[in-house]
Amino acid sequence: MKPFIMDHPLIKHKLTLIRDKNTGSKEFRELITEVATLMCYEATRDLPLEEIEIETPICKTKSHVISGRKLAVVPILRAGMGMVDGMMTLVPAAKIGHIGLYRDPETHTPVEYYCKLPADISQREVIVVDPMLATGGSAVDAIRMIKEKGAKNIKFMCIIAAPEGLEALTKAHPDVKIYCASLDEKLNDDKYIIPGLGDAGDRIYGTK
Repeated sequence: MKPFIMDHPLIKHKLTLIRDKNTGSKEFRELITEVATLMCYEATRDLPLEEIEIETPICKTKSHVISGRKLAVVPILRAGMGMVDGMMTLVPAAKIGHIGLYRDPETHTPVEYYCKLPADISQREVIVVDPMLATGGSAVDAIRMIKEKGAKNIKFMCIIAAPEGLEALTKAHPDVKIYCASLDEKLNDDKYIIPGLGDAGDRIYGTK
């Protein structure tokens, strides 16, 4: 399934500020939230609608509401948490799950340490969020864990992706729609995205 690469001017502008090494943690967090909100608008574009009757101050009329499909937002810890508030701005009724994975510094492969999902995850449309899609290992494992809980309608949303990560995720989960704000050049020898933005978790939480 072909990934959806965002091309909105506001996203491009904010992404430039996010990449800048001189952007401090406070502004970085705010920008990540803002970009997540803009991306959520696109990622939810295909939600089904149903027509209902309401009464305005003037008269009765028919209008539309989201039909039936319940949402869950699942951030990959810890950097994915930076995108949650932006998502919830548009879909405040969504439930939130958490999947904890970290990258082994020697093997660069993901190691699972936490998984807590809504009990009815199998009945929900799930949007997995993580600012970076580098090797794709964390995203592949997180989506596998969600599928094992019965979820079938899953999307993945990241801010920056490397071609290697996109290839790995698409190969492992061809049924998952992928949304990203930028497709970058490549991974370096340390498996960081070039030009990228550095370590998203460290920049969100000011830990480096």
